[in-house]
Amino acid sequence: MTDRLEFTTEEKEETLALYQKIREAIAPSLHEGDEEHMRRNMLQALETKQLQRNVFGLNPILLSFQTAQLVVDEIGLKRDSVLAVLLRPSVEEGLLTVDEVHTQFGESVARILHGLHRIQELYQKNPVIESENFRNLLLSFAEDMRVILIMIADRVNLMRQIKDASNDSAKHEVSQEAAYLYAPLAHKLGLYKLKSELEDLSLKYLEHDAYYHIKEKLSETKKSRDAYIDRFIGPISERLTEAGLTFHIKGRTKSIHSIWQKMKKQKCPFEGVYDLFAIRIIIDSPVEKEKMQCWQAFALITSMYQPNPKRLRDWLSVPKSNGYESLHITVLGPEQKWVEVQIRTERMDEIAERGVAAHWRYKGVKSESGLDDWLTGIRSMLETSDGMEAMDQFKMDLYEDEVFVFTPKGDLFKFPKGATVLDFAYHIHSKIGSSCTGARINGKVVTLRQELQSGDQVEIMTSSNQKPKQDWLNIAKTSRAKSKIRLALKETQVKEGLFAKETLERKFKNRKLEMEDSVMQVLIRKLGFKEVSDFYRQVANGELDVNTIIERYVELQQGDQPVTGNNVAQTAADFVLDDSKLPTANTKLADDVLVIDRNLKGIDYQLARCCQPIYGDKVFGFVTINGGIKIHREDCPNAPELRKRFGYRIVKAKWSGKGTSQYAITLRIIGNDDIGIVNNLTNIISRDEKLVLRSINIDSHDGLFSGNLTIMIDDNTRLEALIKKLRTVRGVKQVERI
Repeated sequence: MTDRLEFTTEEKEETLALYQKIREAIAPSLHEGDEEHMRRNMLQALETKQLQRNVFGLNPILLSFQTAQLVVDEIGLKRDSVLAVLLRPSVEEGLLTVDEVHTQFGESVARILHGLHRIQELYQKNPVIESENFRNLLLSFAEDMRVILIMIADRVNLMRQIKDASNDSAKHEVSQEAAYLYAPLAHKLGLYKLKSELEDLSLKYLEHDAYYHIKEKLSETKKSRDAYIDRFIGPISERLTEAGLTFHIKGRTKSIHSIWQKMKKQKCPFEGVYDLFAIRIIIDSPVEKEKMQCWQAFALITSMYQPNPKRLRDWLSVPKSNGYESLHITVLGPEQKWVEVQIRTERMDEIAERGVAAHWRYKGVKSESGLDDWLTGIRSMLETSDGMEAMDQFKMDLYEDEVFVFTPKGDLFKFPKGATVLDFAYHIHSKIGSSCTGARINGKVVTLRQELQSGDQVEIMTSSNQKPKQDWLNIAKTSRAKSKIRLALKETQVKEGLFAKETLERKFKNRKLEMEDSVMQVLIRKLGFKEVSDFYRQVANGELDVNTIIERYVELQQGDQPVTGNNVAQTAADFVLDDSKLPTANTKLADDVLVIDRNLKGIDYQLARCCQPIYGDKVFGFVTINGGIKIHREDCPNAPELRKRFGYRIVKAKWSGKGTSQYAITLRIIGNDDIGIVNNLTNIISRDEKLVLRSINIDSHDGLFSGNLTIMIDDNTRLEALIKKLRTVRGVKQVERI
C-alpha cells in the first residue's frame, strides 16, 4: 500500500471501456439515479486522493471494474452485485458508509457490502485459511450468497492481474488463499471454470517451474492430442451406434493443476500420467434400462481397448453414499496411451452435475448435508436465465444452529449455537477446561458462562486454584464438555476422598486405633450416607468433624465387644449387692470386679479397645451417649482429648478383688531378624500355662523384624513379668504394650 492513486492513460482507457460493457450488460436492471450516484461517488473518491494502489501497485478502481465485468460475464449477476463491487473501494477506505449506500442504492446493495466488510474483519483475526471450518464460517458470515460469489470473482481477477507483480511474498500469500479457500468454494458452487483457473494460476505462482513444464508439454502435444481424442472416440461411437444406443461423447484434456496433482500422487513424469485424456459417454436411456445399457457400453469399449482392472470404479452397482452413479475404467488406447472413460446416463450425469454432494465429494471436497441442499438450489439458479432475478433477492439462512470461533492463533472451531466459554475451554484441552475462570472475547473479559458468537476471538483465562464445580454441567452445552466435566468431578472427588481417608487414618493412628473397614462401613451407613465418596467428601470439606467420627466409631466398635470376666452387662436397676461377696478379712475374692465412681459395682461397662485395659491397670470410666460406660487406661492415647472435651462425663474407676479373668492385650516387638527368634518368643509364652497366644503377625525388612502379639492374660503384674522375659530374648530390641 504505497502510492496515491493516479490513473495512467492505459488505465483510463480500460476503465472507460469496461464501464461501457458493464452498463450495456446490466442496463435493464439499473434503477433511476444509479448512474448519477455512482459517478458522483467515483469522482469524490478520486478528488479526496485517499484511495491507494494495493501491495501489487494495482489501481483499485480498475480492479473493481474488472471484477464487475467477471461477475457479469462468468457468473451472470446483475445490478446489486455490480454496484456493490464498484462501491467497495470507497467503503473500505471510509469514504462511504454502508448506511449511505443503503440510502442511495437500496437495502440489497448495502447488505452485500456489509457482508464483504464482515468478512474483511474476519481476516484481521489471522485465520488458518486451510481450515474447512473457515470456508463454512465465510458462508455463514456472508448473509447474502452473492458476497461469496463476488469474493471468488475478485480473487480470480486479482490472480489474473498479478502475473507481472514483483512482490513475491504477497503473491505467494494470495495464491495460497486461492488454492486452499477460494478454489474449493468455487467447486462447491459448481463454478468449475473459475475453480480450474484459480487452481492453475495458484500453481503458476507457487510452483512456477512445474506449471510451465506441464504447459509446454500440453502445447507441444495439443494438435496431436486433439487428433488422438478424435481417433479414440471414432471407433467407440461407431460400435455404440451399431448397438442401438443413443448417446453423446465429451472429450477433454485435464487441467494443468489436475495433471500436476496426479504427477505428485503417482510420483511420475508428465508422460506417465495415465488419464491425461478423459472421455465421458452419456447415454440417453430409460430408467429401467440404465444399468443394462451402461454395462453394454462398458463391454463394447473394453472389447476394443485393453482395460486396467485396477482402475475400475463401479459406482453403478453400489452408488456412493452421496448418490453418485457412474462406471469408470481406464483403457489402453491407440499408441499405448491410457485414457479414462466414464460411462453414465443422462439422469446420472444430471445428478453428478447438479447434485453438489455427488461430484464435489468425489473430488475430495467435504461438505455437509445442510450445505449441499442449499448449494444445489443456488447452482440451478446460476445456470438458468430465469433464476437471476430470484438470485438477487436470495439471502442466506444457513448454519443458524452453529457458531464458528477463533483462537488467538487463528485456529477455528465449530460449536452448536448456545455454546459457552466453558465449552470452548474443554474443546481445547481437559486441563484448560478444568482450570478455566473466564475468557477474553475480542479483548473483553467475560465469565465462563458467556455464550459464543460466530467470528469471536476467544482467549481462555485459567487459574491453578480453579476446580470443576457441579453447576458447570448446567453451563456447558456440548456433550464433549459435559462428559469431561463429569470425569473431572469424579477425579476430584476421588482425590479428595483419598486425602480425607488418609487424614482419618492418620488421626486413628495418633490415637492408637486401628480403622477396620467393616466397622467404618457400618458407621457411614449409620451417619446416613449411601455413597462412601459422599462421606469422605464431607470429611474433606470440613462438614464432618473428625473427632466426632472417631468417637462414634469407637462406640460402634466396642458396642459389639463381649464383656470379659464376670462383668456381664446389666442395668443399675437389676443390680443387687450381695454382702456375702464383699471382701472381708477372712474372705478371698475369686473374681476381679470394677468399682466405679462411689463404690458402685455391677454397672453396665465395657473395656475400650483403643487402650485394652486389664486387671491392675489404672483406669477411669467414660459415660457414652447411650448411657453405658467405657473403661479406659489412665495412659490411653485418647484420654487427654476425652478429659479436655468431655470432662463432665469422666467417672472414677478401680479394680477390686483378684484378677482371675483373662484379657486380650497386644504387644509390639521389634528386633533383629535372627534364625529362631520367633520360636524363642513363642516358647516363653507357651511355657506359661496361664498365657494364651491368640495371634501373631510378624513382618521382616532389611534384617529387622517387627510384629504384634495378641495374648490373653490375667493382670498387669503378669504382663510386666512377661515383657521382662521377652526383652531378654537375644536380638529383641523393643517390647511395648499397645
